[in-house]
Amino acid sequence: MEGSPRASKNQVTPVSLRPWPEVFAASRVTTLVATWFGTGFLPAAPGTWGSLAAIPIAHLVAFFSGAWGLGGFTLGIAVIGVHAAGETARLRGAGDPPEIVVDEVAGQSIALLPAYALVPADASILRIGAVLSAFLLFRVLDVWKPGPIGALERLPRGWGIMADDVLAGATAGAFVLTALLVTR
Repeated sequence: MEGSPRASKNQVTPVSLRPWPEVFAASRVTTLVATWFGTGFLPAAPGTWGSLAAIPIAHLVAFFSGAWGLGGFTLGIAVIGVHAAGETARLRGAGDPPEIVVDEVAGQSIALLPAYALVPADASILRIGAVLSAFLLFRVLDVWKPGPIGALERLPRGWGIMADDVLAGATAGAFVLTALLVTR
């Protein structure tokens, strides 16, 4: 039929995202973890909110369990986050929804490790500087995604969501570690 509208081969059809209430209904705990208990729904720059949310939690974990405890927490969040991010993205129908911020929590926690491992608790000014540096460096690397950091996003499912932030966090942490060692 000549006048009938047909989608051409090159036309892009809009992707239909599953509404968040349905995603929560399908997998409440996984979605809560992936959005870091709703932090990813805060307005404007959800990744930054996720990174900021990691700081007081990392501080509490390090206060009660030391740097080794923070390392264990970070590893646990990264491992759990791969599943939570991948499943939530699948349920939402998107590759990496901005509301998923568990990857920022893991990456930021990695970046903070040197600040809590090397700076004594009583050196509060130095620790605040190291934490602020870790935060800023991680955010720059997470947004900019230079070289291999950006390439890791191409990994499948939750691995791609998590891996770029883990490498961005490790890179930011390496810069903070170097700065702390040089200033000793």
